[in-house]
Amino acid sequence: MQELPKTLFKNYFSQALLGPTLLSILSLALTACNFVQYQPKPISIGVNASRIEKRDPNSNEFLQYLIINGYNANHLPIKEWDAEDLTYVALFFHSSLDVARAEWHSAEDIIGTAGAKPVPTINTTAANRTRANIAKSPYAFGFSIDIPIETANKRDIRLENAQHLSLAAKLKIAQTAWELRNQVALSLNEYEFNQQQNLLITTEQAQRAEIVAIYQKRVDLGEASKVELSTANLLLQSTNAALQSNEQNRLVLISNIAKNLGLSMQRVESMKIITHNNTQLPFYLKPDLESSAVFNRLDLRIALEKYAAAESKLKLEIAKQYPNIIISPGYAYELGDKVWSLGLSSLLSLLNKNKVAISEATQLREVEAAQVDALQSKIIADASMASAKAEKVHQELVNQQSVVQKQQQHTQKMFNRLAAGEIDRLEMTFAQLELNASEKNLAFLHYQLKLAEIELENTLQKPLAQTTINLDVEALSLKSIMH
Repeated sequence: MQELPKTLFKNYFSQALLGPTLLSILSLALTACNFVQYQPKPISIGVNASRIEKRDPNSNEFLQYLIINGYNANHLPIKEWDAEDLTYVALFFHSSLDVARAEWHSAEDIIGTAGAKPVPTINTTAANRTRANIAKSPYAFGFSIDIPIETANKRDIRLENAQHLSLAAKLKIAQTAWELRNQVALSLNEYEFNQQQNLLITTEQAQRAEIVAIYQKRVDLGEASKVELSTANLLLQSTNAALQSNEQNRLVLISNIAKNLGLSMQRVESMKIITHNNTQLPFYLKPDLESSAVFNRLDLRIALEKYAAAESKLKLEIAKQYPNIIISPGYAYELGDKVWSLGLSSLLSLLNKNKVAISEATQLREVEAAQVDALQSKIIADASMASAKAEKVHQELVNQQSVVQKQQQHTQKMFNRLAAGEIDRLEMTFAQLELNASEKNLAFLHYQLKLAEIELENTLQKPLAQTTINLDVEALSLKSIMH
């Protein structure tokens, strides 16, 4: 058997093997230049805790953030923190917004993945025949490219689906911001009520201590029974316990404010928080309250985007009835013969027409539609209920204000009678206690009304009063870049 000439082997090798092989190697080498390298990012619980402790509302980063949002640099840093100032603190420091923004960025990346076109694939083969005819080459080499072609507009439908999900994630940022604003308002209302109660109970404590002192003098003079003194002492002890409980509860409320702001409790304790006991009574008497709630609610807009995503998913499953096509041009060198080929392949999806997946997507769309209807009905009902509750508490507040006014007039008359010598100090102190009790009821109704307004505001997702806080979706998403 004659040996194959070396020059002939080199020819075959260079033409049939080196061409496609080098092309493949060159292609891999070029794409390898753009490979993303893995970068580990371990999470340290200790580092995270330290980062929370270091969050400072007087830091340069936060001050710049306030300036960007309309604050006057000459009035910074803030000395007294009101509700709007603290809301900005929550929007800047609270981690829940970071989570919502990260989810939105992830959804944005999915758009790029959904819009990617199918990538062609390269196939190469090499073979050797040990019993080849001496007149032919014993080598066989093959090279082909598979070029996928999507049909029925599937790429655009995938993009549509990803864009709806991205917008839903973006709206979730604003929804989270509203929840933070609501939590800050609720915690501040609790704190304000605690401070008012503290003042009123302290006044009551002084008044009851005075009553005990008066009874003690009368017992010593034999003008009162020890039962009366004991009863006064028990009421004083009860007031002391209420004051102590109220003061201890202040630390719990400060801790709750710190949690809602994303700051440490020590940091919040060093801040001077001011509260305003004001209400926006006329707003919730408007007749178009339900329609206002429907058009403002972010969760309803999110539900509509999810419904649109479900609809685009159904369109995609319907489009999958039409199979994709793969065109495969190729070249082969087989035992001395050069062969050019053109292949065409596709899945046999026309047989089942993707009926199961289409049925599943149809049901998903029905579920999302039902959820939109249920949420819309709930919003309308909640808005009516919140409005009625606010109006009811408002009326109770007006009635109690009348009671307090009458009690103040009565107390003033008692002062005049005391000055005229018509009554003694004990009667005067009891009159003051009655006024204090009516003022405590009034403070509680102010707290209840503010609570009802916060609930209504959250139901409408619209501030009842004018505010400088920008809770627009675009503004909140841009804040992630500044943050």
